[in-house]
Amino acid sequence: MTDRPIIAILAPGEMGAGIGSRLVERGCDVIIALDGRSEAGRRRAQSAGMRAVAEADYGSCDMILSIVPPGVALDTARRLAPVLASSAVKPLYVDCNAVSPDTALQVAKVIEGAGAPFADAGIIGLAPRDGYTPVIYASGGEASRFATLNGYGLDIRVLDGASGQASALKMCYAGLTKGLHAVGVSVMLGAIEAGVAAPFLAELEQSQPELLAYFRLRTPGIFAKSYRWVAEMQEIGAFLGGAGVTIYEGASNQFVRVAQDHNGPMADEGAIRAFLKGDM
Repeated sequence: MTDRPIIAILAPGEMGAGIGSRLVERGCDVIIALDGRSEAGRRRAQSAGMRAVAEADYGSCDMILSIVPPGVALDTARRLAPVLASSAVKPLYVDCNAVSPDTALQVAKVIEGAGAPFADAGIIGLAPRDGYTPVIYASGGEASRFATLNGYGLDIRVLDGASGQASALKMCYAGLTKGLHAVGVSVMLGAIEAGVAAPFLAELEQSQPELLAYFRLRTPGIFAKSYRWVAEMQEIGAFLGGAGVTIYEGASNQFVRVAQDHNGPMADEGAIRAFLKGDM
C-alpha cells in the first residue's frame, strides 16, 4: 500500500460517506465514481472530501470497499469484475455489505475470478461521526490486509476463520436488532388498530421499561432507511434457513410497508411516533 492509501468507496450513502470522510480525515485519498448518482449522493461525497473519478479508475487503487444496498452487492461485483480483470495491479476488494455468507462467497468467486484478492466484512453500528466509530468485523485470508486501515481511523476486528464468518456475525446481529424493530412496529400498529394503544403502552412502562426505552430511542430512526432492510431481511432468512426464512420474509414485508408509508402519507409512521411519545 502506498504512503497515502487510495481507497475506493462504491456508493455515497450514509455509511459509505461516513467511512470515506473518516479515511480522508486520517490521510487517505478516497475516490468514488459519481456517474448516475443522485444530487444528494453527490453532495455527501463532496462533503466527505471524496475525489470523483471514472469507474475504470478503481483498478488503480489499493482497496475497494463495497458499501451498497445488500440486494445489489453481487451485481455490483459482477459489474466491476472486468475493471479488476484488466487492472495490472489488483486492489483488495472488501465486501462490507449485510449479506449472507453464501452471498459473500458468491461475491468472492466473482472477484477472485477476476484475479483480485477478496475480504469479507460486516459493519456493526452507525456511520462514523465525531467521537464514534462503528466496529467492522473481517474474515478470510486477506482480512489482516484490510485491517491496516485501523491506522486511518477505522475499528476493524479480524475473526479467525474463512470468508463468510464476518457476514455470518453480521446476519446474527442484524437479525436480532432489526428483526426486533420489525416485531416492534408490527405489535405497535396492532395495538393502535385494535384500540388498546394506551393500556399497552402503560403495561410496557410498568413491566418492560428497558424495552420501551430501546424502542423510543431507536424506532424513530428506522423509517427513512427501512427500504435498505428489505433485502437484508431476506439475506438473514436465507442464512438461518428453516423457520428463519418465514420469520424474516415477514420482517422484510413489514419493512416494505414501512418504506412505502415513509414515502407516502406516513400514516403508520405518525401513529407509531405518537404511540412512543404517549401522545394518543
